[in-house]
Amino acid sequence: MSEELLINVAPTESRVALVENGVLQEVYIERPQRRGLVGNIYKGKVVRVLPGMQAAFVNIGLERAGFIHAADIAPLDENGMEARTAEVPDIRNLVHEGQTLVVQVTKDPIGTKGARLTTHLSISSRYLVYMPKTEHIGISTRIEDDAERERLKQLVERAISENSGAGKGGFIVRTVAEVATEEEIMADVPFLYQLWDNLNGAIAGAFVPSVLHEDLPLFLRTLRDLVKPNLEKIRVDSREVFGRMSEFAAQYSPEIANLLEHYPGERPLFDLYGVEDELQRALETKVPLKSGGYLVIEQTEAMTTIDVNTGAFVGHRNLEETIFKTNLEAATMIARQLRLRNLGGIIILDFIDMKDSEHQRQVLRTLEKMMERDHAKTSITGVSELGLVEMTRKRTRESLGQIMCEPCPVCQGRGKLKSVETVCYELFREILREARSYENESFLVLGAQSVIDRLLDEESANVADLEEFIGRPVKFQVETLYSQEQYDIILV
Repeated sequence: MSEELLINVAPTESRVALVENGVLQEVYIERPQRRGLVGNIYKGKVVRVLPGMQAAFVNIGLERAGFIHAADIAPLDENGMEARTAEVPDIRNLVHEGQTLVVQVTKDPIGTKGARLTTHLSISSRYLVYMPKTEHIGISTRIEDDAERERLKQLVERAISENSGAGKGGFIVRTVAEVATEEEIMADVPFLYQLWDNLNGAIAGAFVPSVLHEDLPLFLRTLRDLVKPNLEKIRVDSREVFGRMSEFAAQYSPEIANLLEHYPGERPLFDLYGVEDELQRALETKVPLKSGGYLVIEQTEAMTTIDVNTGAFVGHRNLEETIFKTNLEAATMIARQLRLRNLGGIIILDFIDMKDSEHQRQVLRTLEKMMERDHAKTSITGVSELGLVEMTRKRTRESLGQIMCEPCPVCQGRGKLKSVETVCYELFREILREARSYENESFLVLGAQSVIDRLLDEESANVADLEEFIGRPVKFQVETLYSQEQYDIILV
């Protein structure tokens, strides 16, 4: 199985697409005003303690206070290390209102919920995760070879002993370290010690609330987190970002430097691989299957439900065989859609009822096998008495629909439409495509009031940059009957 990473960078947003055998599997989107917070470390203040929930709210300088549970607050022993106990202490014995607390984000703010926080601090490098307040050494469960697990553990132990004067703490060996050399593992330990020493020194003098440590931007996190042994190429459409990624790779991961490739083509990179079309389809409720069946995916705040239907597929032998083949195809598609849409939390799968227990087992095994490729942690139950499969998928960031869409003001949140921001960025890409294809004098954009207002206000600088880049003026006109997603570009 071949994999490629496509990186599309613009001043307005960065996007990363993971393509397996030519098929889009995962998408990551980062916008300046909605950058992911997972991994960031803050110095905050406890603003409210809730004994009934064994939790507290912490002001870390964001729009909404972060949420921390008692289980995520580690009391320290006399040596400053975490003293973990089997029972969770009373939250009132751990924190009080007005107390200063150093916390790390484990889950981004989603919807009306604030960020999920912990005091179990950790910082990451390419191969290791450093936990300065524990002495545990762990190996990723995805590394299954016992000999390799033992090799990596011994390397980390030796690196700790050789750098004993630099610091203390524990490490988790990441999955990507399975192919790492001795020199690479040994180099990561002192690097993380130094990074923590710098961070720890800044804590005392930092204001409350303030950010102490921010994770890398998306395109550099891609090199750290998404590069795997079967990755064939990393294509980047920005020469500046390509240079920064090359420098990062040369310093921290020399073995992946030769995978980087700058894409200078006229045709947009995501168009070349069909990513834009796939993104549009990933926002739809109905997902067609090749056989003629289809899925219906409904995402709510409480859970996500996925219904499987035979649709136009009538099969060739009998009803049970038709149902079985549809469910097998659906299991493969469900695994892909969960990754592509980044759906998390509780997920209920309503496969078509199967009487044959062997058919049920095979469908469940297919789903489990396809979910093994997922970066997020998943847990799948068997088929219930109602014929449903219940599963959970770890949710650390917003889903694709939550990033690209906003609740519809017309239907009061019962449906979704693309945000003004997303429509503006689509407009920019469409104008670029038109400018490369036609030799016209100017462009006239017809759109809804909200879209035109944003183009003339918040996006005015980007519009000016676009006009300079294409060498032609762009004019705007409001069409009162247009919905927010509707627009037309007229060549003048």
